[in-house]
Amino acid sequence: MKEIMGSPGTVSGMALRVGQCACAGASIGFMVSALGFSNYTAFCYLIASMGLQVLWSLGLACLDGYALKRKRDLQNPVLVSLFVVGDWVTATLSLAAACSSAGVIVLYSRDLHYCREQTHLPCGRFQLSVAFAFCTWALIAMSSHVMFWILASI
Repeated sequence: MKEIMGSPGTVSGMALRVGQCACAGASIGFMVSALGFSNYTAFCYLIASMGLQVLWSLGLACLDGYALKRKRDLQNPVLVSLFVVGDWVTATLSLAAACSSAGVIVLYSRDLHYCREQTHLPCGRFQLSVAFAFCTWALIAMSSHVMFWILASI
């Protein structure tokens, strides 16, 4: 079977998972460092979604590391099916959280101009957090696309 870039148990797959984990962690870090984020439901949902993403990606990165060290093949149908479902669930949650948070940011910064009028709002940190959330979603979308094609080829 031809090795697809980003497959489980490969260096590229591990790099993809580490990237997902790092971007989700950065999103959480910027949001938590912004005072008052807990007053907005969309931002709390973003934290929860990115927290789940960190756990999922870190777990799969560790599994990739184990497979690389032991030279194991992770491409059996049951395992790949689990990866596909997990990636789809986390991708959907990540996109929903990023979009809802981006909607709040656009409303406050562009439509209502709260960011200019109320200088105590850390809008820059909110925006960085949402940007990292979209980067996380892009990486998980790549990963779930790869997993889908692997599942179809097994």
